Amino acid sequence: MDKKKRFTLDKMTFLLFTIIPLVLYTFFYIISVVSGMYYSLTDWNGLNPTYNFVGISNYIALSKNIFMWRSLGRTLLYALMLVVCITILSLIIALVLNSVKRFKVFTKSVFFFPAMLGSVAVALIWDQMFYQLIPALGRMVGLNLQTPLAGSKTAIYGVLFVNVWQAVAMPTIILLAGLQSIPEDLFESAMIDGASRWQSFRYITLPFLVPTLTVNMVLNLKAGITTFDYAFALTGGGPNRATEFIGLMIYNDGFKDSNFAAANAKAVVLALIIAILSFVQIKQSQKHEIN
Repeated sequence: MDKKKRFTLDKMTFLLFTIIPLVLYTFFYIISVVSGMYYSLTDWNGLNPTYNFVGISNYIALSKNIFMWRSLGRTLLYALMLVVCITILSLIIALVLNSVKRFKVFTKSVFFFPAMLGSVAVALIWDQMFYQLIPALGRMVGLNLQTPLAGSKTAIYGVLFVNVWQAVAMPTIILLAGLQSIPEDLFESAMIDGASRWQSFRYITLPFLVPTLTVNMVLNLKAGITTFDYAFALTGGGPNRATEFIGLMIYNDGFKDSNFAAANAKAVVLALIIAILSFVQIKQSQKHEIN
């Protein structure tokens, strides 16, 4: 095969491998997003083939919906707590694992195991532990311990605990890889200059980890704002709407109340919030990166 035919075959191969994901991305993402934005301007109920164009009426109704604002505030608070908890815990665990000299593979596998489980399965397992194990332990020590999922003020923390327990695994592995990529000679030079461990961490480790931390924080922020499965499986949004996050409210509007137009409007607002917060977060983190 001459070079010209070989070059043409390579180009056809590259084009084929590019077109397939592009078609899938267009069909399952771009078309879906555009359709959702369009349906948010209608009164479609998700079942009737006919519907009317109502403009921004759904968005005006959202601005007056007190439950929407409460759910949005609750969701943002949850996302903030999730980002803080996962960022701090994953960094601490990664630093500890990076210092382990023996059984590194086994230790990493233990911490990575929760990430291999399905989120709904994890939620159902912890649901049984909350409702069965905690009261049983309380009876053993003579205390009246109740599940945190039953209280309107504590349910959100129960959902947060389960989410963090599973979600901390992946950021830990990513941070561990970032730690192992830092040149050792930098730490040796700092030690020779008399730098303490905290100074080495502050001026060497942390700046090198800023890009990795930024990626993890953006992903966790998105996961927190769009959280659905943990609250759905653990509490169903209760008690007294204490864990009705915006994702769960969108689900209820669309599939329980057959109000797909309002659900799409909430989804559009949610997407805009995620985009704005992610942009701000990335811009702020770039100021601390090592060039």
